[in-house]
Amino acid sequence: MSSECQIHSTSSDGRADLLARDRALLIETVREAGLLALAMRRTQLRTWTKGVSSPVSEADIAVNDLIASKLRALPDYGWLSEESADDLLRLGKRRVWIVDPIDGTRGYLAGHDEWCVSVALVENVSPLLAAVFAPATDEFFLAERGQGTTCNGLPVRATHGDDLDFSRIAGPKPLLEKLDLRPNDAALCPRISSLALRLCRVANGRIDAAFAGGQSHDWDLAAADLIVHEANGKMTSLGGEPILYNRAEVTHGVLVAAGHSRHARILAHVRGRSLA
Repeated sequence: MSSECQIHSTSSDGRADLLARDRALLIETVREAGLLALAMRRTQLRTWTKGVSSPVSEADIAVNDLIASKLRALPDYGWLSEESADDLLRLGKRRVWIVDPIDGTRGYLAGHDEWCVSVALVENVSPLLAAVFAPATDEFFLAERGQGTTCNGLPVRATHGDDLDFSRIAGPKPLLEKLDLRPNDAALCPRISSLALRLCRVANGRIDAAFAGGQSHDWDLAAADLIVHEANGKMTSLGGEPILYNRAEVTHGVLVAAGHSRHARILAHVRGRSLA
C-alpha cells in the first residue's frame, strides 16, 4: 500500500472510531437523561418562567447539567443548549452538541407523556448524529448521517405518497388555516406538545407531515431534522431551503417535515400564500 493510501486509510479509520465513540456516548447520555427526567416528574418540582411565558423546572436544569457533564468533557466540541448561557465560542467549532434537555416542558409539568430529550451533534452547520428519547412512551429515535433512522433499534421510514389526510398532519391550527391546509370540517391530528417528538413521528410514519410555527430554535430542531432526513423524509422552510445550525442566529421560521413526495406537494400548495 502506498504511503498516500495508508494516510487516507488511517484518517478514515480515525474518523470512524471518533464517530463510533460519539455515537455510543450520545446513546448512553440521552438514555440516562431521559430516565432522570422521568424519575423527577414523580416529585414535587420547583418551576418558574423565562422570557414571556416559557416554563422551566428544576428538572430541565438537572437534565441539562447531566448532559453537560457527559458531553462537555470533549474539549474540542462546542455546546448550545436551551438551558445554558450561549457561548459564542461554539461558532468557531467544527462539531457542536445542540441540546434540548426536556422538549415539551409544559406537557411534562402537566403530567402528559409527549415530551422528550433531544440531542444532536452538528458538524459544519448540518446534523451528523441525533438522538431523541421519549421515556414516557418508550420511543428512542437514533440517526446517523448516511446510515438511516431507527426507533427502538428498528429501521423506520416516513410514509410514501402525496395525499393530504388532515387527521395525520400535525401543527399549529392557526398556521394550517392560514396555509389553507385545513378545511373547516377536517379534524387535525391531536396536538403533540413536543416539537421534536412531533417531527420524529413523521420519521416513523405515525403521522404524514408536521409543521413548526415560527420562532423554533436550533435545539428544538437539529436532532429531529436528521431523524426525518435519514428516514427518507425532508424537513425545510416553506420555501424549500434547508435548515442550517450553529450560526449566530438560532431562531427559525415556519418549517415542514414529510416524506419526499408529500413534502413537495405541500410546498407547491403553500407557494405564494401569505402568513401575515
